[in-house]
Amino acid sequence: MMKQLIGLLAALLFATSAAASSANTDMAPDVLVKNVTNEVLDIVRKDKDIQAGNTKKTLELVEAKVLPHFNFQRMTQLALGREGRQATPEQIKVLTGEFRDLLVRTYSKALTEFRDQEISFRPFKMAATETDVKVRTEIKQTGGKPAQLDYYLEKNAAGWKVYDIEVGGISLVTNYRSTFAQEIRAGGIDGLIRSLQEKNKTADKR
Repeated sequence: MMKQLIGLLAALLFATSAAASSANTDMAPDVLVKNVTNEVLDIVRKDKDIQAGNTKKTLELVEAKVLPHFNFQRMTQLALGREGRQATPEQIKVLTGEFRDLLVRTYSKALTEFRDQEISFRPFKMAATETDVKVRTEIKQTGGKPAQLDYYLEKNAAGWKVYDIEVGGISLVTNYRSTFAQEIRAGGIDGLIRSLQEKNKTADKR
């Protein structure tokens, strides 16, 4: 079940990012997602290479559509929590890059598992001055209960950026926070960096 949810999460992540790449930055975040999600997921469903697990093609899609539209620095800082206070600016920079690569590889693989699920968008309201919002969606699966998937966006000079996602109420960055804290307690910030680097190297060999 969790594997399926990860795949669904990946699909919405990519749809959200593709929307952000081409839409007006003044467009409401829920409209931004809704207008482009169906188009992107249709591409994924029809792309036999991606569905067959073509890692290279999927990673190229991520590089082009996703990376410019996520605030990986904030995601990393949130995942570090209070432990991040002991990190130097250079360590934060390295951690952000490794964490980004880990997420890209994880969700690139999961994206190949997306098939016939449907996404519905929950009612959304925001004040004109808001710059930090939560967009709620629901994933409908054949033969299974609907899965709640919510994600958080912030707006800055570059437009709306995704900085956290919740699957069934579980935050992505909070989920990583406990793991990061354990790694830091065991080997410090450098120990966490080495751990992420090793995970990414292992993924490269697959």
